[in-house]
Amino acid sequence: MITERPRSAKQQQKLTEAIDAIFGVVQINKATIQMALAALLARGHVLFEDVPGVGKTTLARALARVLGCSFSRVQFTSDLLPTDVLGTHVLETNAASSTQFRFHQGPIFANIVLADEINRASPKTQSAMLEAMADAQVTTGETTYALPNPFMVIATQNPLEHHGTYPLPESQLDRFMLRLSVGYPTSQDEKQLLLAPNRVQKSFDALAVSFTQETLIAAQEAVLTVHLDEAVASYLLALVKQTRNHPDLLLGCSTRGAIAFALVARAWALLQGRNYVIPDDIKQLAPYVLCHRLLLKSSQGQSHEAALLVENLLSQLPIPRP
Repeated sequence: MITERPRSAKQQQKLTEAIDAIFGVVQINKATIQMALAALLARGHVLFEDVPGVGKTTLARALARVLGCSFSRVQFTSDLLPTDVLGTHVLETNAASSTQFRFHQGPIFANIVLADEINRASPKTQSAMLEAMADAQVTTGETTYALPNPFMVIATQNPLEHHGTYPLPESQLDRFMLRLSVGYPTSQDEKQLLLAPNRVQKSFDALAVSFTQETLIAAQEAVLTVHLDEAVASYLLALVKQTRNHPDLLLGCSTRGAIAFALVARAWALLQGRNYVIPDDIKQLAPYVLCHRLLLKSSQGQSHEAALLVENLLSQLPIPRP
């Protein structure tokens, strides 16, 4: 097993400072912040399945601010059209009095895009996000446009309220590297919000940009150099294959999901100050990578039952030793 430290101590320090800065604004579980950052470093996307009003938008904005990324927010509704997200061609008249179509970029053209309540949009609008999430590009008419680099979608949906929603299909859920939850704050943190209602905004305004586009892309490239031992890769694949053969599952983890699992495990290891993945990284990330990719035969309590199933599978797998 490789035991050397990451190559850039300065890069590691900047990542730690970014996490601490975001935590100072949104005092949620720090591991949730780390996982969201890990997904960005692994060039993935995150789905937050949570009740409204617990800080998901603030977390996304703070992440973009600290990392020096452009940010846009789209409120998904049933009447939202693909062009409202991607952009559209508009007929314009130039100085020479001739007319031509010019493409006006939609809100998808940002480094970090918050797709709020994504399951309230129609399947047509949801599917318009697939090319962007898979290939960091969008196609309108006969022209393909590259999206900013880096690019990340942070989507939200309410797990309890389903009136007027369109459930995300498995093909779209599979595009999300992680599914996370913020949850309610502690009683002490919530009391502080009541006593100092402008604390969050003041903390956000005081956030300093820690990264440039070049340093952030360099951190993404550093993820690819994190070592994944063959034994750990076999451990990850054994877990994935068990989801494909389990009698309680109609659908297990895809190959795309397995690749995403390995990438985010590398990013997670980097954030922990290592340049190698250990089995504990796989165990810690498994519920957040796998649960939304599993389709249970039982239609009740999908999220909870899937989490219990993943936990049970992990308990049955032998842990590889160095």
